[in-house]
Amino acid sequence: MNVTDVLNAFKDRELAQKVVRKIREEAKGLDELRFMHVCGTHEDTVTRSGIRSLLPENVKIVSGPGCPVCITPVEDIVKMREIMKEAYAEGDRIILTTFGDMYKIPTPLGSFADLKSEGYDVRVVYSIFDTYRIAKENPDRTVVHFSPGFETTTAPAAGMLNAVVEEGLENFKIYSVHRLTPPAVEALVKAGTRFHGLIDPGHVSTIIGVRGWEYITTDYGIPQVIAGFEPVDMLMAILLLIRMVKNGEVKILNEYTRVVKYEGNVTAQRLIDKFFDVTDARWRALGTIPESGLELKKEWKELEIRTYYDPEVPKLPDLEKGCICGAILRGLALPPQCPHFGKTCTPRSPIGPCMVSYEGTCSIFYKYGALF
Repeated sequence: MNVTDVLNAFKDRELAQKVVRKIREEAKGLDELRFMHVCGTHEDTVTRSGIRSLLPENVKIVSGPGCPVCITPVEDIVKMREIMKEAYAEGDRIILTTFGDMYKIPTPLGSFADLKSEGYDVRVVYSIFDTYRIAKENPDRTVVHFSPGFETTTAPAAGMLNAVVEEGLENFKIYSVHRLTPPAVEALVKAGTRFHGLIDPGHVSTIIGVRGWEYITTDYGIPQVIAGFEPVDMLMAILLLIRMVKNGEVKILNEYTRVVKYEGNVTAQRLIDKFFDVTDARWRALGTIPESGLELKKEWKELEIRTYYDPEVPKLPDLEKGCICGAILRGLALPPQCPHFGKTCTPRSPIGPCMVSYEGTCSIFYKYGALF
């Protein structure tokens, strides 16, 4: 059986219908159950496949802080804009790279797209490897990658930094806004967000393994299922969570065994540990979360652009007035509850970050016309 056959099995309509019937049987007579996921790709699967409409009335799926671009602080975007301006004024014509959705994230002082329109060299890349290639092609210019992402994106960033160090590529820098996923879930629990089970993102779990999530279950009594990204994956995760709640079981199950190992990707973990220290970090619309950020270790500070430029930036509001992106990221609301959604806030004229990123819940709901 090849990879396509494996994936198609998890998209199978008849199998999905069987799992839905099992969900309805198992959920019968239970109080309302709220299950949270923390992954933009999971939200895309749930919404695109109409999974919420297939579930019984007492089973709810809510979206947590699963979009790394959405939670990147306003101040960091503004600071990188100011670094560009300061560097250009000093004759250092920095090339700035970032991902397409980060390129458009709005702030009160403008986006990276606005910076591009002002004449600065800002380029959209598909991976940090593209930034490496640009740095090799432009040895006389500083090339900076504005580097967001959870563990999944941090791993290739660490790998690329390792390659840069080994080659002695001196013009390659990053601005790290990397974040860690489990501490965000822990912060939500401590803040009182109520959910009966957690669907863990498969790609993050590929890096941190099952063991990276275990303390959420052991310390807070929350059942978890690590899930893949096809419709049957998500339905199976929901079914497994319902069964655990029904049987009074508190454990973590790995539905995504075809990819995720208990220990995770140990090589990637070592590279991340080599280059990054864990720190307290701000999340847009969520505040400061302890031990949830990654900054470059002191011995690698020459790779961090803020070692050379560190302009002051004003304190800015995380969200425009009326935007409920913060409540959506906490799993307290869904996009149709926002008065701006689909009216004054659309992908063409977004008010909040959840409408900009392709992993943002508002953007996903708008794309698929979800109103439930």
